[in-house]
Amino acid sequence: MPDPTRPRASLRTAVVWEVLKDALDRRVKATGRESLDVLDTGGGSGNFAVPVARLGHRVTVVDPSPNALFALERRAAEAGVADRVKGVQGDAHGLFDVVERGGYDVVLCHGVLEYVDDPADGVRNVVDALRPEGVLSLLAAGLGGAVLARALAGHFKEARQALDDPDGRWGEGDPVPHRFTADQLTALVEGAGLRVGAVHGVRVFADLVPGVLVDTEPGAVEALLKLEAAAAELPAFHSVATQLHVLGEAQGADEG
Repeated sequence: MPDPTRPRASLRTAVVWEVLKDALDRRVKATGRESLDVLDTGGGSGNFAVPVARLGHRVTVVDPSPNALFALERRAAEAGVADRVKGVQGDAHGLFDVVERGGYDVVLCHGVLEYVDDPADGVRNVVDALRPEGVLSLLAAGLGGAVLARALAGHFKEARQALDDPDGRWGEGDPVPHRFTADQLTALVEGAGLRVGAVHGVRVFADLVPGVLVDTEPGAVEALLKLEAAAAELPAFHSVATQLHVLGEAQGADEG
């Protein structure tokens, strides 16, 4: 998977990466420790885990796929951070069969909530992995982005179905079981006992702009990255983002 620190690949990850780096920096200052314990649930081959380890933190990746964990091991070794990255096979439902409850300063839950049977229970579960004053980085599929994408592709009935469906699904062939609005995600985070520190729209434009335009126009990648960053914090664009990122902070966490 692409490294979020590389410009072309970062079109899909830059906003989350910048928010996450800032959260890690604030936790380092608050704890007085240079190295944090980070849990990446569903972290796959290390899209975020390896760059986080490069910052000096210890990362545990929980993923159900042996192939993904094998790729994670290889990637961590190539990046010179094998001693700071550990992969374990498991999933969010049985999280504490494989990791310590309350043992992590920061928990990443990226692209997981869409696939759990009970999203509220899923959020509570990953929150239970946090130490006091820990931080949750939650990234999930946005409803509005899917509706917009189906409509722009000419699939108007599917767009309407996604809009009306309680889970935001556009039909039986939809591979995503759940999609969310910003209000739904913030309610889930608050319901798990965390304070919402920030909400960002992710991939507001990146999935809609033709790839050939981005690849051939001089300076297009950098300009699009700046546009994504500028729109990410504006609530008006949350409703059309492909993904939504919520930063949840345990009560009493550093205000930064």
